[in-house]
Amino acid sequence: MAKKTVPLPQPSTAPFIGNLADIDMDYPTGSMLHLAKKYGAIYKLSLAGQDLVIISNWDLVNEVCDDSRFKKSIKGDLEELQTAVHDGLFTARGDEENWGVAHRVLMSAFGPLSIKNMFDEMHEVASQLALKWARQGPSEAIDIGEDLTRLTLDTVALCSMGFRFNSYYRQDLHPFIKAMYAVLVEAGQRGMRFLPGFFYHSEDRKFLENIKLLRTTARQVIDARKLSKGGDNRRDLLTAMMEGVDAQTGRKMTDESIIDNLITFLVAGHETTAATFQFTMYNLLKHAECYRKVQEEIDTVIGTGSITLEHIPKLKYLAAVLRETLRLNAPITIFAREPIKDEIVGGKYLIKAGTQIGCFLSKSQSDPKVWGPDADEFNPERMLDENFDRIQKEFPHSWSPFGTGMRGCIGRQFAWQELLLAFAVLLQNFNFVMDNPSYTLQVTQALTVKPKDLYVRAIPRDGLTPSQLEARLAGSFRDNAKTRAAKIAPVGNGKPQVDSGKKIAIYYGSNAGTCEYMAQRLASDAAEHGFTASVDTLDVAKEAVPVGVPVVIIISSYEGQPPQNASHFVNWMESLSNDELKDVKYAVWGCGHSDWAKTYHRVPQLVDTSFEKLGAKRIAPIGTTDAKDRDMFSDFEVWEDETLWPAITNEFGGNENGQSSPASLQVSFSAPRVSHLRQDVKEALVVNAKCLTKANVGGEKRHIEIQLPGGWSYIAGDYLAVLPHNPKQTVARAMRRFHLAWDSHVSIQASTVTTLPTGGSLPVSEVLSSYVELSQAATKRNLSTLIELAKDAQIKAKLEHLAADDFDHEVRAKKLSILDLLEQFPSLLIPFQHFLSMLPPMRVRQYSISSSNLAQPGRVTLTYGVLDVPAYSGVGRHVGVASSYLSTLQAGDKIQVAMRNAAGGFHLPLEVDKTSIICIAAGTGLAPFRAFIQERAILQSSGQKLAPALLFNGCRDPEDDDLYRDEFDAWEDAGVVTVFRAFSRRTDASAGCKYVQDRLWLEREEVVKLWNKEARIYVCGSTKLAESVKEVLVRIIQEESEKSGQPVTEEEAAEWFEKHRNERFATDVFD
Repeated sequence: MAKKTVPLPQPSTAPFIGNLADIDMDYPTGSMLHLAKKYGAIYKLSLAGQDLVIISNWDLVNEVCDDSRFKKSIKGDLEELQTAVHDGLFTARGDEENWGVAHRVLMSAFGPLSIKNMFDEMHEVASQLALKWARQGPSEAIDIGEDLTRLTLDTVALCSMGFRFNSYYRQDLHPFIKAMYAVLVEAGQRGMRFLPGFFYHSEDRKFLENIKLLRTTARQVIDARKLSKGGDNRRDLLTAMMEGVDAQTGRKMTDESIIDNLITFLVAGHETTAATFQFTMYNLLKHAECYRKVQEEIDTVIGTGSITLEHIPKLKYLAAVLRETLRLNAPITIFAREPIKDEIVGGKYLIKAGTQIGCFLSKSQSDPKVWGPDADEFNPERMLDENFDRIQKEFPHSWSPFGTGMRGCIGRQFAWQELLLAFAVLLQNFNFVMDNPSYTLQVTQALTVKPKDLYVRAIPRDGLTPSQLEARLAGSFRDNAKTRAAKIAPVGNGKPQVDSGKKIAIYYGSNAGTCEYMAQRLASDAAEHGFTASVDTLDVAKEAVPVGVPVVIIISSYEGQPPQNASHFVNWMESLSNDELKDVKYAVWGCGHSDWAKTYHRVPQLVDTSFEKLGAKRIAPIGTTDAKDRDMFSDFEVWEDETLWPAITNEFGGNENGQSSPASLQVSFSAPRVSHLRQDVKEALVVNAKCLTKANVGGEKRHIEIQLPGGWSYIAGDYLAVLPHNPKQTVARAMRRFHLAWDSHVSIQASTVTTLPTGGSLPVSEVLSSYVELSQAATKRNLSTLIELAKDAQIKAKLEHLAADDFDHEVRAKKLSILDLLEQFPSLLIPFQHFLSMLPPMRVRQYSISSSNLAQPGRVTLTYGVLDVPAYSGVGRHVGVASSYLSTLQAGDKIQVAMRNAAGGFHLPLEVDKTSIICIAAGTGLAPFRAFIQERAILQSSGQKLAPALLFNGCRDPEDDDLYRDEFDAWEDAGVVTVFRAFSRRTDASAGCKYVQDRLWLEREEVVKLWNKEARIYVCGSTKLAESVKEVLVRIIQEESEKSGQPVTEEEAAEWFEKHRNERFATDVFD
C-alpha cells in the first residue's frame, strides 16, 4: 500500500519570481532561519523557476545523507561555478570521468603524511601574520576578517602549488584574488536571475573576463613548474596532479583538470577556513573561561618555545573549540542533496527525483534531540574527543560542516592543521581583546557566512618586542631567566615591567561608560600630582599588571558579573592561586546598585580581596558608591582627593598639593558649522537651566543661564543670538522620508558657494540637524522645483495649484515646509541633493536678555517659552526650532551664541534717578524688564536714587505662570518698582482685569502721572499686545484732553502718539 503524503509547507509565491521576495539576497541564511522557525523542520521554496526543499533537523538531514537514495546536488551557485572550474572536485556531479581521476589521485595527496609535510610553510605564513600584528602595536584596531582571509589564501596557495601571493607585503589584493571574489559573487547572483539573458549582457561579459584571468594565472603556475625541469623538488598538490597516475584508469589528470582543481583549492580552501577563524576568535572573546582554557593548554603543551608538528594533536581543547564553532557557526550553512528517484522523506513528504534539498546546518546542528536543551549555547566541553566520537556514532551527520560521504571536503585535514597551528601561534604570543567590547555578532554572506566589522586588538604576551617575537617564531629566542627578568616582572606568565618614575596605570571595567569616565577623570588629574597616567580596559592588564607603579582599578558589577571589557581579566585572576601579583601596589574603586543586594559590589570587592590574596599590596582602602541614591561622581572625587592621592603620594611620592605639574594634555576644538554658515557665534557654557511654570500650564516657560566667552559684556535690554539645532523629531521625519539610517554619512561637493559642509564626510543627521532649516515655510520657487521633479500628472497638477491660487492660504498661512509638502505627497520621489539645495541655512534666533550685567558680569539669562503646538496645517505638531533646542540644554552643555545690541532705544534711561519708566509685557515679554528691574535694584542697593517705575505684566494664573514672582515681590517691597498684573484666567486676582491692556486702562491715573514727568514707555510682547497698548494710550490721550477742555478725536490722538513714540515709547515686538 502506497504511503500517504502531505504537501510540503511553503510560503505564498508571487508570479514569475516565486519566493524570491522571501529571501534577503544580502543574507539568505537569516531569511531561511526565519522561515524555519515559521514553517518547521521542512519547507519548500520556489526560486527562479526551481524548487528548493530546506530541511533543518537531524532526523531529516541524516535521512537524506543516505548515499543509496540521495546524491550531491550542484544546482544553483555550484552549477554556475562550473563555467569557471568545470568538473573540479567541488563542482562536479560525481559521475564524470575527470572527477573520478582527480578524486583518486588527490586522495593520496591529501593524506596525513602529505599534510604533515606542509607544516613548515603553514607556520611561515602564520608567522607573517603574527609579526604584522606585533608591529602594528597593541592599540591598533585590527580588521581580522581581512587579515585572516589573507592568511588562509596565502597558506593554500603556498602549500598546494608553491605560489606566493605575499598578501602581507602589499596594500592591494592580487588581481587573481579580486577576480576570484567577483566570480563568486556573480555565481551567486546568476542563480537568482529571472529576466531574459540579454538583460545581463554586461554582467556576463565581466564574469567571463574574470574567469579568463583565473585560468590564465593557473596556467602560468603550471607552465612555470614544467619549465623547472626537475630543478624544483617540491612534492605538493601541484606535483601530485602533474605526475600522479590513477590506478583505476591508468590516466593522468589533464592540464585543464589541473587548472580546474587549482582554482577550486584556492576558492574552497581559503574562504571557509577564514570564516571559521573569525567565528572562533569571536566565540573565544565572548567566552572568557573558554579563552583561558585554550591559552592554558597552549602554554602547557608548547610553552614559550617554537611550535612543532608534534604539538598540534595535543591541543585537545582547542580542537573542541573549533568543533563547537563549526557546529554553531558553520561557514557553509547549507550543503545540497537530491533524490536519485522519487522519495518519501520524513515518512510523509514526496520529493521528486532531482529536486534540490538544502541541509540547513544552521538549524540541524543545533537540534536539541542531539545536543540537549543547551544546544544553542557555546560549550566546547561537549566536543572533547570521547564525547564527540560518541555523538558522531549515535547521531551520524549531526555535525557535518565538511559535508558528507564521498563528496565531503577532501581538504578537511589541511584546514584542521592550519586552524590549530595558526591559533597556537597567535594565542601563544598575544592576548586579544575586542576593540569594541560590546560588539554584537553581525554576519555578512557571499560563498560563506562570516562576522562583519569584527575588530580586535592584539597585545603581545611576555612583553615581547616584534624582533623578539620574530626570533621566537624562528626558534632562536630563548626565555632564559636572565633575559626574562630584564623584560618582565616575575608575575604569572609574565607582565611588563613599567619604567620607574612617576607613572600610574589606570584600568577600568565598564559597560555603560561611568567607570570609563571616572578613569579618564583620574588620568586628567594625575598630572597635577606629578604623575603620567595610562588608561585602558581591565582586560588589557591580563597577565600584564604593572609593578613599580600605582595601579588603580575602577570597575562595576552587572548582576554580579564583570563588565564585558573586564571579563577576561577577572577570569584569569580567579585562576591564580599563589603570590603571582606580589610587588603590585593597587587601589580599587567600585560602582554598583544596591537594588541588586545579593551581588552588590561583588566584582569590585572580588578584585580588591583577590589582589591581596595573590600578594599585591593595597595602598588605599576600596572606595564604593551606589548608583541608586548617591551622586557617584561626587563620591569618586571625595575618595580620589581625600584617600587615593594622599595614599599614592605617601607610597610613591609626588605633589601633595596637586598643583605643581602642568596639564599633560593640550586639546583644541573646532566648530565647523560656524564657518560654513558664516555666523559670528562663539561657544558659551550653560551653567543653569530650569522650568518656571507648572506642568498644567499650556505653554512651558523656561530659564537658562549662560556663561559668555571671555571679554563679552552687554547692556540690559540687549539680545543674545542663539544658533540652534533642529528638533530631533523633525530630523527624524526627514530621515524617515528619505529612508536614511541614523548612522548614514554624506559627502557634499558643490560647484557654487554653499553654506553646506563640503570636502569631507558627515553624518546625514548632523547636516539635517545643524546646517539647514527644516521647518522654514516653502516658497513658490521651491514648489516650482517640486513640480519639475514630479512625474505623476496628478501630483504635478496639485503642486501647480498650490503654487498659484492656493499658495497664500494653503502654504504660507499654514507655514508648510518643504518637508511638510513631501510628506503630503509620499509618492513624490526627489533626490536627496535636491532637497538639501532647497533648504535655507540654519540661522540664529534672538532672545531678549533677562538679566543685568551688573548682577554677574559675563553671565546672561534668557527667559523663553517652548513652542510646541498643533501645526497650522492641522497635521502633526509645530515645534519651535530654537526654543525646543534650548529646552534640551542642561548645565555643562555648550551653546553657540552672539551678542546683539537692542534697537530703538530699548535701554534703561541714562539718568535712572530722573527718568521714570513704564514697562508693559505679557508672558515671556517680561524678560527685558526683569533685566531692567534687576539693574535698578542693584543700583539702589549701591546707594543710587531711583525715579519711579511701573510694571504691567500679563499672564494666565498667579499660581502657574507668574514668572519670577518672588523676585519682583522683593523688588517691589524695596521700592524699586510697582507691579500691576492681569491674570487672564483669574481676573478676581487682578482687579477684574483679564489682559494687560485692561490693567493699563484701570491704572491710567498712575500712568498719566509718570507720563507727565517725562516717563519712558516700553512694550515687549506680541504685535497684538503692542497694538492693544497703543489703543489704550490713545484713549488715555483723548480722556486727558477732554479733562483739560481741549478734546481731540481718535485720529488726532493717534497722530500725536505717533509723533512722540520714537522719543519716549520703545517696543520689542515678537510673534
